[in-house]
Amino acid sequence: MTTKFQTALHLVYPPRCLCCGGLVETDFGLCATCWRDAAFITGLVCDLCGTPLPGEAHPTEVVHCDDCMTIARPWSRGRATFLYRDTARKLVLALKHGDRLDIAKPVGVWMARAAQPILQRDMLVAPVPLHWTRLLKRRYNQSALLSATIARETGLDHCPDLLTRHRRTPSLDGASRDMRFATLSAAIRVTPSRSHRMAGRNVLLVDDVMTSGATLAACAEACIASGAAQVFVLILARVAKDA
Repeated sequence: MTTKFQTALHLVYPPRCLCCGGLVETDFGLCATCWRDAAFITGLVCDLCGTPLPGEAHPTEVVHCDDCMTIARPWSRGRATFLYRDTARKLVLALKHGDRLDIAKPVGVWMARAAQPILQRDMLVAPVPLHWTRLLKRRYNQSALLSATIARETGLDHCPDLLTRHRRTPSLDGASRDMRFATLSAAIRVTPSRSHRMAGRNVLLVDDVMTSGATLAACAEACIASGAAQVFVLILARVAKDA
Protein backbone atom coordinates (compact mmCIF):
# COMPACT_ATOMS: atom_id res chain seq x y z
CA MET A 1 0.00 0.00 0.00
CA THR A 2 2.81 2.40 0.87
CA THR A 3 4.62 1.74 -2.43
CA LYS A 4 1.42 2.29 -4.42
CA PHE A 5 0.72 5.52 -2.54
CA GLN A 6 4.25 6.79 -3.17
CA THR A 7 3.96 5.91 -6.86
CA ALA A 8 0.66 7.79 -7.12
CA LEU A 9 2.12 10.74 -5.23
CA HIS A 10 5.10 10.89 -7.60
CA LEU A 11 2.72 11.02 -10.56
CA VAL A 12 1.16 14.16 -9.12
CA TYR A 13 4.29 15.59 -7.48
CA PRO A 14 7.33 14.16 -9.27
CA PRO A 15 10.62 14.27 -7.31
CA ARG A 16 12.64 17.43 -7.88
CA CYS A 17 16.35 18.12 -7.59
CA LEU A 18 17.17 19.68 -4.23
CA CYS A 19 19.33 22.29 -5.90
CA CYS A 20 17.90 23.29 -9.29
CA GLY A 21 14.37 21.90 -9.12
CA GLY A 22 14.80 19.66 -12.18
CA LEU A 23 13.16 16.23 -12.34
CA VAL A 24 14.99 13.38 -10.60
CA GLU A 25 14.24 9.72 -9.93
CA THR A 26 14.08 9.79 -6.12
CA ASP A 27 12.99 12.23 -3.43
CA PHE A 28 15.59 14.49 -1.85
CA GLY A 29 18.20 13.84 -4.53
CA LEU A 30 20.30 15.81 -6.98
CA CYS A 31 20.08 15.78 -10.75
CA ALA A 32 23.06 14.56 -12.75
CA THR A 33 24.36 18.09 -13.39
CA CYS A 34 24.06 19.25 -9.77
CA TRP A 35 25.60 16.00 -8.54
CA ARG A 36 28.52 16.50 -10.93
CA ASP A 37 29.00 20.02 -9.59
CA ALA A 38 28.66 18.98 -5.95
CA ALA A 39 32.21 19.12 -4.61
CA PHE A 40 31.92 16.24 -2.13
CA ILE A 41 35.11 15.97 -0.09
CA THR A 42 36.73 12.56 -0.34
CA GLY A 43 40.18 11.02 -0.06
CA LEU A 44 42.93 12.56 2.03
CA VAL A 45 41.68 15.42 4.20
CA CYS A 46 42.92 17.68 6.99
CA ASP A 47 42.03 15.94 10.24
CA LEU A 48 41.12 19.25 11.89
CA CYS A 49 38.92 21.00 9.34
CA GLY A 50 38.19 18.47 6.59
CA THR A 51 39.85 20.39 3.76
CA PRO A 52 40.88 18.02 0.93
CA LEU A 53 44.63 17.54 0.51
CA PRO A 54 46.78 16.11 -2.28
CA GLY A 55 47.87 12.52 -1.90
CA GLU A 56 46.26 9.24 -0.97
CA ALA A 57 44.41 8.61 2.28
CA HIS A 58 45.81 6.01 4.68
CA PRO A 59 43.84 4.75 7.71
CA THR A 60 46.63 5.55 10.19
CA GLU A 61 47.83 8.81 8.65
CA VAL A 62 46.85 12.11 10.30
CA VAL A 63 47.61 15.24 8.29
CA HIS A 64 46.74 18.92 8.63
CA CYS A 65 46.32 21.70 6.08
CA ASP A 66 48.46 24.85 6.08
CA ASP A 67 45.79 26.87 7.92
CA CYS A 68 45.46 24.32 10.71
CA MET A 69 49.22 24.12 11.12
CA THR A 70 49.29 27.93 11.49
CA ILE A 71 46.19 28.55 13.61
CA ALA A 72 45.72 26.90 17.00
CA ARG A 73 42.45 24.96 16.86
CA PRO A 74 40.75 24.35 20.22
CA TRP A 75 39.01 21.26 18.87
CA SER A 76 40.48 17.76 18.38
CA ARG A 77 39.27 16.62 14.95
CA GLY A 78 36.92 17.79 12.22
CA ARG A 79 35.26 16.87 8.95
CA ALA A 80 33.43 18.69 6.14
CA THR A 81 31.04 17.34 3.52
CA PHE A 82 31.52 19.75 0.60
CA LEU A 83 33.76 22.48 -0.64
CA TYR A 84 31.81 25.73 -0.57
CA ARG A 85 31.20 26.26 -4.26
CA ASP A 86 28.75 25.45 -7.07
CA THR A 87 26.03 23.07 -5.87
CA ALA A 88 27.10 23.19 -2.22
CA ARG A 89 27.03 26.99 -2.16
CA LYS A 90 23.53 27.03 -3.66
CA LEU A 91 22.30 24.50 -1.10
CA VAL A 92 23.79 26.44 1.81
CA LEU A 93 22.29 29.74 0.69
CA ALA A 94 18.89 28.17 0.02
CA LEU A 95 18.85 26.59 3.48
CA LYS A 96 20.21 29.66 5.23
CA HIS A 97 18.33 32.46 3.51
CA GLY A 98 15.73 30.85 1.26
CA ASP A 99 13.49 29.08 3.79
CA ARG A 100 14.41 25.73 2.21
CA LEU A 101 14.07 23.70 5.39
CA ASP A 102 13.56 20.57 3.29
CA ILE A 103 17.27 20.66 2.44
CA ALA A 104 18.35 20.04 6.04
CA LYS A 105 17.42 16.36 6.21
CA PRO A 106 19.17 15.02 3.08
CA VAL A 107 22.33 17.09 3.53
CA GLY A 108 22.32 16.17 7.22
CA VAL A 109 22.44 12.53 6.16
CA TRP A 110 25.47 13.28 3.96
CA MET A 111 27.10 15.08 6.87
CA ALA A 112 26.53 12.11 9.18
CA ARG A 113 28.35 9.89 6.67
CA ALA A 114 31.25 12.33 6.45
CA ALA A 115 31.49 12.34 10.25
CA GLN A 116 31.97 8.58 10.63
CA PRO A 117 35.79 8.72 11.13
CA ILE A 118 35.50 11.13 14.06
CA LEU A 119 32.41 9.91 15.88
CA GLN A 120 32.83 8.85 19.52
CA ARG A 121 30.57 6.87 21.84
CA ASP A 122 28.30 8.97 24.07
CA MET A 123 29.08 12.08 22.03
CA LEU A 124 26.77 15.09 22.46
CA VAL A 125 25.72 16.81 19.23
CA ALA A 126 25.14 20.58 19.34
CA PRO A 127 24.77 23.35 16.75
CA VAL A 128 26.57 26.65 16.50
CA PRO A 129 24.05 29.16 17.93
CA LEU A 130 22.47 32.26 16.44
CA HIS A 131 21.94 35.45 18.41
CA TRP A 132 18.29 35.70 19.45
CA THR A 133 17.67 38.74 17.25
CA ARG A 134 18.93 36.91 14.18
CA LEU A 135 16.95 33.82 15.12
CA LEU A 136 13.81 35.94 15.50
CA LYS A 137 14.33 37.39 12.01
CA ARG A 138 15.21 34.08 10.31
CA ARG A 139 12.78 32.00 12.43
CA TYR A 140 15.12 28.99 12.54
CA ASN A 141 18.74 28.08 13.09
CA GLN A 142 19.94 26.18 10.03
CA SER A 143 22.77 24.59 12.01
CA ALA A 144 20.27 23.25 14.55
CA LEU A 145 18.23 21.66 11.75
CA LEU A 146 21.38 19.96 10.50
CA SER A 147 22.50 18.83 13.96
CA ALA A 148 19.07 17.30 14.66
CA THR A 149 19.32 15.14 11.54
CA ILE A 150 22.91 14.17 12.35
CA ALA A 151 21.93 13.12 15.88
CA ARG A 152 19.09 10.97 14.53
CA GLU A 153 21.29 9.36 11.89
CA THR A 154 24.09 8.54 14.33
CA GLY A 155 21.96 7.69 17.37
CA LEU A 156 23.75 10.32 19.46
CA ASP A 157 22.26 12.73 22.01
CA HIS A 158 21.27 16.15 20.74
CA CYS A 159 21.30 19.42 22.67
CA PRO A 160 20.11 22.23 20.34
CA ASP A 161 20.49 24.94 22.98
CA LEU A 162 23.82 23.87 24.50
CA LEU A 163 25.40 27.16 23.44
CA THR A 164 24.17 30.76 23.53
CA ARG A 165 25.44 33.65 21.43
CA HIS A 166 25.00 36.33 24.07
CA ARG A 167 26.46 39.17 22.01
CA ARG A 168 25.27 40.00 18.51
CA THR A 169 28.14 40.24 16.07
CA PRO A 170 28.07 42.00 12.71
CA SER A 171 28.15 40.12 9.42
CA LEU A 172 31.67 38.86 8.81
CA ASP A 173 31.39 38.40 5.05
CA GLY A 174 34.64 39.67 3.56
CA ALA A 175 36.26 40.22 6.97
CA SER A 176 39.88 39.27 7.52
CA ARG A 177 40.81 36.23 9.59
CA ASP A 178 42.08 38.40 12.45
CA MET A 179 38.90 40.48 12.41
CA ARG A 180 36.76 37.34 12.57
CA PHE A 181 38.61 35.97 15.59
CA ALA A 182 38.60 39.33 17.40
CA THR A 183 34.88 39.87 16.76
CA LEU A 184 33.84 36.42 17.98
CA SER A 185 36.10 36.28 21.02
CA ALA A 186 33.96 35.59 24.11
CA ALA A 187 30.74 36.09 22.12
CA ILE A 188 29.51 32.54 22.80
CA ARG A 189 28.85 30.81 26.11
CA VAL A 190 27.52 27.49 27.31
CA THR A 191 23.89 27.81 28.41
CA PRO A 192 24.09 27.45 32.23
CA SER A 193 21.12 25.09 32.47
CA ARG A 194 22.67 22.78 29.87
CA SER A 195 26.28 22.56 31.10
CA HIS A 196 25.59 19.39 33.11
CA ARG A 197 24.75 17.50 29.92
CA MET A 198 28.22 18.19 28.56
CA ALA A 199 30.37 17.57 31.65
CA GLY A 200 33.10 15.06 30.86
CA ARG A 201 31.64 14.22 27.43
CA ASN A 202 32.88 14.67 23.89
CA VAL A 203 30.96 17.30 21.93
CA LEU A 204 30.31 17.36 18.19
CA LEU A 205 29.75 20.94 17.02
CA VAL A 206 27.76 21.36 13.81
CA ASP A 207 27.79 24.35 11.47
CA ASP A 208 26.84 25.05 7.87
CA VAL A 209 29.99 26.84 6.65
CA MET A 210 33.55 27.19 7.93
CA THR A 211 35.73 30.01 6.61
CA SER A 212 38.39 30.96 9.14
CA GLY A 213 37.10 28.76 11.94
CA ALA A 214 36.61 31.69 14.32
CA THR A 215 33.00 30.84 15.18
CA LEU A 216 33.79 27.19 15.79
CA ALA A 217 36.83 28.18 17.87
CA ALA A 218 34.69 30.41 20.10
CA CYS A 219 32.18 27.57 20.55
CA ALA A 220 34.88 24.98 21.24
CA GLU A 221 36.63 27.19 23.78
CA ALA A 222 33.33 27.73 25.62
CA CYS A 223 32.71 23.98 25.72
CA ILE A 224 36.20 23.13 26.99
CA ALA A 225 36.01 25.87 29.64
CA SER A 226 32.72 24.40 30.87
CA GLY A 227 33.93 20.83 31.24
CA ALA A 228 33.73 19.08 27.87
CA ALA A 229 36.26 16.26 27.45
CA GLN A 230 37.03 17.01 23.80
CA VAL A 231 35.38 18.94 21.00
CA PHE A 232 34.98 17.76 17.41
CA VAL A 233 33.54 19.75 14.51
CA LEU A 234 31.38 18.83 11.54
CA ILE A 235 30.75 21.30 8.73
CA LEU A 236 28.44 21.16 5.75
CA ALA A 237 30.74 23.20 3.48
CA ARG A 238 34.35 24.30 3.88
CA VAL A 239 35.61 27.49 2.26
CA ALA A 240 39.01 26.48 0.94
CA LYS A 241 41.69 28.46 -0.83
CA ASP A 242 41.24 26.53 -4.04
CA ALA A 243 37.42 26.72 -3.88
